[in-house]
Amino acid sequence: MAVHIAIGLSTIPTPPTPPKLYDRDGNYRGRLSSNPYDPDSVSNPYGRYGNRFSPDSINNHFGAGNPYSPNSPTNPYGHGLQIQGDDDD
Repeated sequence: MAVHIAIGLSTIPTPPTPPKLYDRDGNYRGRLSSNPYDPDSVSNPYGRYGNRFSPDSINNHFGAGNPYSPNSPTNPYGHGLQIQGDDDD
């Protein structure tokens, strides 16, 4: 659902909210965003969900990104992650 903000006589569409990632146990794993400044983005190297040393990050091969974990997106035989958009909440 796009939201428009009126400025004078024109409107500027707001960007869509990036989808959320959840593992099979329902644990939130961040937002599927390429924004390195978004605190919830999996692309933020300093954030909880993008930092390669954070246990909650899919970029941590010893944490949520462990290739042997059934919930990991890096496990070719696992279940992966569930992606939810704003309409799915």
